[in-house]
Amino acid sequence: MTTIAFIGLGAMGAAMAANLQAGGFALRVWNRSPARAAPLRDAGATVCATPAEAARGAAFVVSMVADDAATRAVMLGGDGVLAAAAPGTVIVDSSTNTPAMAREVARAAADRHCSYLDAPVSGSIAQAKGRELVFMVGGDAGAFERAQPVFAAMGRMARRMGDCGSGATIKLVNNMLSGTTSAAIAEALSVAEASGLDPALTLEILAEGAAGSRLVKTKIPKMLGRDFAPQFQLELMEKDVRYFQALAQEVDRPAPIAALVRSQYQAARRAGLGKLDVAAVFLQVTGEKPKG
Repeated sequence: MTTIAFIGLGAMGAAMAANLQAGGFALRVWNRSPARAAPLRDAGATVCATPAEAARGAAFVVSMVADDAATRAVMLGGDGVLAAAAPGTVIVDSSTNTPAMAREVARAAADRHCSYLDAPVSGSIAQAKGRELVFMVGGDAGAFERAQPVFAAMGRMARRMGDCGSGATIKLVNNMLSGTTSAAIAEALSVAEASGLDPALTLEILAEGAAGSRLVKTKIPKMLGRDFAPQFQLELMEKDVRYFQALAQEVDRPAPIAALVRSQYQAARRAGLGKLDVAAVFLQVTGEKPKG
């Protein structure tokens, strides 16, 4: 039985790890808050005290943590994955990091004769639970092929975008578009609602129009129902758009729309909406307070 170390058991990570376990992999898991590992432990996973302990003896390591700082800690820290990973280990990092962070970890992994794939995902909690994630991957082609059973246990598609950093790059491009669309939906919907349009008909028409998308179909009902239970936290979207801005600056391309969108999410986060779903940007637009 192939052993996988899983690092980071937030809402997304826990679902992904559970799918690996259901797929027949032996799991060694680590999470900053050990209580999050209890369901996996009860199903047979080994709960470890550090990322290094989890990585010891694992053929693959999958990581799903919040940002560059968390990735640096769990990968490069004294008790991090690369302190213990054996030569030949394939690291699948599904965190949303900057391309620069991905390349830094890849270099450190190569020094340990390990392979690092930056493999962020498209999809939120529902897709993670349903094995419908899409992996966008940067890194060595051979390591990508070796990791196919791991991707298949967690998602419906995996595509290698190119060398290390390319997965992180397309993820930031994707989330800039997603964040911009969500903010635009909030602004348009606030005007539609204030104008007295029928909510159900508004959703029907917008979903069938030229701007119709999965975001229109999923975020409008949340905004109209004031349901901001997190599928993807607003503060994470702000971070991703900020990372996109840094990438645009790195490649010398203007990004004025991203700057405006990030300022909207930043204001929403500073207003205490960061832990809510990204749809809560609607509250920032309307000036409402969240219920409860």
